[in-house]
Parts: sequence; structure tokens; C-alpha cells
Amino acid sequence: MSIQWFPGHMHLTRKAITERVKEIDVVIEMLDARLPGSSANPLLAELTAGKPTLKVVNKQDMADPERTAAWLAHYNAQPNTRAIALDASVTAPARAIIASCHELAPNRGGMVKPMRVLICGIPNVGKSTLINTLMGKRAAKTGDEAGITRSESRLALADDFYLYDTPGMLWPRIVVPESGYNLAASGAVGRNAYDDQEVALELLAKLKVAYPALLEARYKLGLSNEAIAALPDEGVMEAIARKRGAIATGGQINWQKAAELVIADFRSNAIGRTTLETPEMFQQWLSAGLKADAERQGRKKERSNKPRKPDRR
Repeated sequence: MSIQWFPGHMHLTRKAITERVKEIDVVIEMLDARLPGSSANPLLAELTAGKPTLKVVNKQDMADPERTAAWLAHYNAQPNTRAIALDASVTAPARAIIASCHELAPNRGGMVKPMRVLICGIPNVGKSTLINTLMGKRAAKTGDEAGITRSESRLALADDFYLYDTPGMLWPRIVVPESGYNLAASGAVGRNAYDDQEVALELLAKLKVAYPALLEARYKLGLSNEAIAALPDEGVMEAIARKRGAIATGGQINWQKAAELVIADFRSNAIGRTTLETPEMFQQWLSAGLKADAERQGRKKERSNKPRKPDRR
């Protein structure tokens, strides 16, 4: 299954970023600390044309601290890039954003040359919550549904610091299947774009290997870490379903209810601090995804170049 979601307002966001970036000093891209690679928009690098970039790895309080540190090191090693981790609802770390922007654009500041910053991110990454924290008031709508912000707005964080907020935006084609599932699990993708059971099984496939102890602590499965990791993905979900009462008439497993339960527990952090990918894992997924996509495009081109049979009518 390929997960894709690019509604009409995202086309407008793409156009708005293309125009706005011409006068921008720093681009802030917000990432989900539980899936930093998958939540980084490859289209954004193209649209922002090499502008200094601050990667804000958000929701760090929900993520694995060791894997967060690895992602920060990965991004901070890139040219013209800074990365910080924070929980967008905490005021002190959020204020570090302003200092980081000045590090990336040291010649901007003051009334003559005010700092102009564009903030971007995928849907439901916590961008609006961060803006409200920075402004000290409810400046942007928030919610746990993808696509809350629908238009660009300009906010003054200081007399010489302007922040341009844009709606959450994915990219037209997600070529990394693992990223599609991770984005769906996090709530970045609209409900009509994925199947709950497939997403929950892919989620459990990662969690049972990396965090079996957290699954045991949450669902009281009565199994060792090794036993949980060795179970088939369906076996883990069945065990969770039986423990949490996701049972249909006749004692059958209610797979839909079990899937919704697992996804909801991941999103609310009820399972615990988890991160679904490391930099190394994501690079492997990306390489495989790009290769498969190139082969797909090649086959498509071959089919389009084949001569059509003459019309015998």
C-alpha cells in the first residue's frame, strides 16, 4: 500500500512558499522527533533554494532521547544548518529559536534589517503550538487533526523579528513506503489516505523490535522482550487486542478496534518515549525508495514510448 495525501490547499502553500522565500533570511523546518527523517519535507529544500535552515526537532518529550541526540548530530553536521530539540509547549527552549536564527543570519537584526523567518512543517507537527508559545498568546489554531492552518500569516516576535507562518505541507509523492506509514501513525496524513490496520501493523513491527519492554509495560502481555520481538506483527496486535478487550461477537479479534487503540496510544505517548527511525535506517529506506521510484518511472516511460497499434477500423 502506498500512502499519499496532498489536498488542494497544499498546492497553494507551495506557491506561497516559493514567493515568500525570496525575501526570507532563515527557514525553520519543524520535524517530529519520533520520525525526524520521514517528517522532513524533501520539497522544502528545493523551494527554499539553499537558505540557512533551522531544524526544530519537536515533541522531544515523546521521543527516545538517544535517537534524538543522533538526529541532532546528523543535522548539525550539515552545512548552513542548525538543529535543536524541544517540546513546543515549554517557553524557555522555544525562545532558543530566536538565538539560533541570529546565529544562522548574523547580519540581520535591528529596525533597518529586521530578521525575516519562514516557519514550515508537515501537518500536525506542533507548529501552531510553538507559535502560540513564542507569542505568549493564542495566535494560531491548534488541534490533533492534520491541516488545521490553511493560510499564511505574519507574526512579530520582536520589533526586528518577523515570523511567517505557513500551513502544514506534505509532498506530492511519498517514495519511501516506511515514511508513509510513519507519517500516518503520527497523524500527519488525513484519515482517508490510509488503512488503520496496515498502519498499526507497520507501527508494531518497529516497536516490537526497538521497544518491547514499553509494549509489555503498557499492555501487560506477560511476555519477555525476546518473545515479543519474535512474534509476528499480527501476533503482537492479537495479544494486545485480547488484553484490551478488542473482541468481536463470537470471540473473534476486532482488528479495527485494536488498530485504532494502538495508533491512539502511540499518538498520545501512552506507550512511552519512542522514535521510529534512526538516521542510518532512514538513509537505507530513502536509497531503496529512490531506486524503486526510478525503476517505476523508467517502466512508465517505456510504456509511453511504445508505438501504438494502428487503428484497423
